[in-house]
Amino acid sequence: MAALFGARVRRLRLAAGLTQTELGERVHVVGTRITQIERASGAKPTLELARALDVALGADDLLVELWPYVYREAFPDWSRKFMEYSERAVVIREYAAHVVPGLLQTESYARAVLSVGLTLGSKEQLEERVAVRMGRQKRLRTPDRPELWVVLDEAVIRRPVGGQAVMCEQLERLLATMRDRHITVQVLPFDQGEHDVMGGSLTVLAMPDGSEIAYTEGAHYGQLIEDPDEVRRYSLTYDRLRAEALPPLMSLDMIRSVLEDNRHGSNLPSRTQRRRLAQEQLQQSGGRQLRGGRRRIPGGRRPRP
Repeated sequence: MAALFGARVRRLRLAAGLTQTELGERVHVVGTRITQIERASGAKPTLELARALDVALGADDLLVELWPYVYREAFPDWSRKFMEYSERAVVIREYAAHVVPGLLQTESYARAVLSVGLTLGSKEQLEERVAVRMGRQKRLRTPDRPELWVVLDEAVIRRPVGGQAVMCEQLERLLATMRDRHITVQVLPFDQGEHDVMGGSLTVLAMPDGSEIAYTEGAHYGQLIEDPDEVRRYSLTYDRLRAEALPPLMSLDMIRSVLEDNRHGSNLPSRTQRRRLAQEQLQQSGGRQLRGGRRRIPGGRRPRP
């Protein structure tokens, strides 16, 4: 994909009658950087550079649309292969233990989740990852969109990722899925107790040819499972989780209840604000009352019993 991207840049550059140095000046990089891109050598272009090249060459977003595939080449083989399977899957079944799955994340929520990654190197890299994640959601709006079935652990909807405002927006996004016939969301409540996927998340993909692929993921690792016997075992595990979860309408009711609690909580003063208010009230009372309701005695002496 890097070679394809470079070939497109070269073709557009020549059509525009620009040298590598001239194009570099327009996008604020040295000419040798353009050489590297066209030859698919050196560091891969950033999203910011892809956008600048697109504008400079009048590519009508062609380079920006190619960029995620170039970016993907930096991922391990198993991760890249899972992404490729996901783009062709006709049914996607996900269990999420910690955060909302990427296909249903809002941009603000995605930015909050991706900003805490151990491999994050810069703000630019964060924005690149957010852009790729948002780009993956476009398939849900295409004619060949997959059937998406998501089971969320209750912790996912209760953990205020990104703060109250970001979480409220994310919960609203989940509620909006009730309008999408191809998306089903369920919540696995805490009171169901332990289960087979407590350590991480699970995705089962149904492919156009009828085969299935499974993918498990923890905080810092992932595993692609292609062996049919193993995949059947994971598929059965997912079906059990789906059976133990609340039905879709009850799940949406729980999400709506958590959203209302969050909105109510956002109107309450913070702990710091409450402490400051208490101090102000104490000062206004002239110090006549101490903690525990005891009144101050002149001279510091207490009457004898």
